[in-house]
Amino acid sequence: MFDAYEIRKDFPILNKLVDGKRNTYLDTAASAQKPLEVIECVTSLYMNEYANVHRGSYWLSDRVTEKYENARKIVQQFVNAKTSDEIVFVRNATEGINLVASTYGLKNIKKDDEILISRAEHHANLVTWQQLAIKNGAKLKYFDLDEDGGFNLDKFVSKLTPKTKFVAFTAMSNVLGTIFPIKKICELAHKNGAKVLVDACQYAVHKKINVQEFDADFLVFSSHKVYGPTGVGVLYGKYDLLCDMPPYQYGGDMIEHVYYDKTIFTTPPARFEAGTPAIVQAIGLGKALEYLMKFDFNDIEKHERELTSYATRKLLEIDGLKILGTAKDKGGVFAFDINGIHPQDLAFILGKEGVGVRTGHFCAEPLVNMLGYTSLTRASLGIYSVKEDIDILVETLKKAKNFLS
Repeated sequence: MFDAYEIRKDFPILNKLVDGKRNTYLDTAASAQKPLEVIECVTSLYMNEYANVHRGSYWLSDRVTEKYENARKIVQQFVNAKTSDEIVFVRNATEGINLVASTYGLKNIKKDDEILISRAEHHANLVTWQQLAIKNGAKLKYFDLDEDGGFNLDKFVSKLTPKTKFVAFTAMSNVLGTIFPIKKICELAHKNGAKVLVDACQYAVHKKINVQEFDADFLVFSSHKVYGPTGVGVLYGKYDLLCDMPPYQYGGDMIEHVYYDKTIFTTPPARFEAGTPAIVQAIGLGKALEYLMKFDFNDIEKHERELTSYATRKLLEIDGLKILGTAKDKGGVFAFDINGIHPQDLAFILGKEGVGVRTGHFCAEPLVNMLGYTSLTRASLGIYSVKEDIDILVETLKKAKNFLS
């Protein structure tokens, strides 16, 4: 049985009081809290087994190297990659996108080629391609969404042209909550001759990933959004593409041989992991994914679908509250405005009541501005979110509205 109240017991921070108030954490879209077994894993590694990887011929190094590479295999299982060699550890999803743009992009996207992204992209998946287009003389194009924020197949297809060489899109918007049809977008892009990168940062914590079924060329997500440590993320890439990509950075552990006049680089994924990696964090990520995979994603989706419906209904009871993003197929992300009340004022009062939400443009400034705002308030759900969180949020918002109106 999936019981979110029982799951909450796995997360020590959720049982801590905030200024004497219940910790009502509704900012999982920014960063998820960590279960005890992840915390204990990281602590134990530093206390008992820490050493550098791939370099030592002694027990500690052998032991931690084994765990580090096993974490790669856990990620392979989590995304259903063909081989663990398709899994590259990076600092976060942002670095994964930059890696692809700086290697595959620089090599293959030429002057007058087109890069297609959605209007709903996080800055990491917008600015990166924007700057590559400026550098290479390519053209960055955007496909529009429906008025409710939903994905529109016709609007996507209308922007595909013979010049489209690369498509990059978020699998789930961190502002609108919109869930994009990954497999269909990949299929259409490939028929058009384009490669595809999927930003699965929000998606990975809510829905099951299957890169082989999606037929994605590249996919990225961050550890800290899937209940793991900060400072590490994942880039999945089809192995033949990774093999054809030049190194992203240079240094130790990504070489086969070095001479004074040349260097022979090693094969992926090590080719893209220069220097000492985030060893403990990567192993902690593996532990977080093991924790997440204990659950049936159908149960996770059912729980969050019911909670999303409940939260939508309760929030709309507040007079003057408008939710941005009301697509039928959306996840537990609620960006909203209340009669033009400044989000920072709302968040301050919410925070005093132990309610944690996010304010601003959520690193999606063009989208928020296009919707007619400079700043919004956002509440977001996780595996540990319950109806009580929503009830407290709504009651506190009502109090704040009365106070600030």
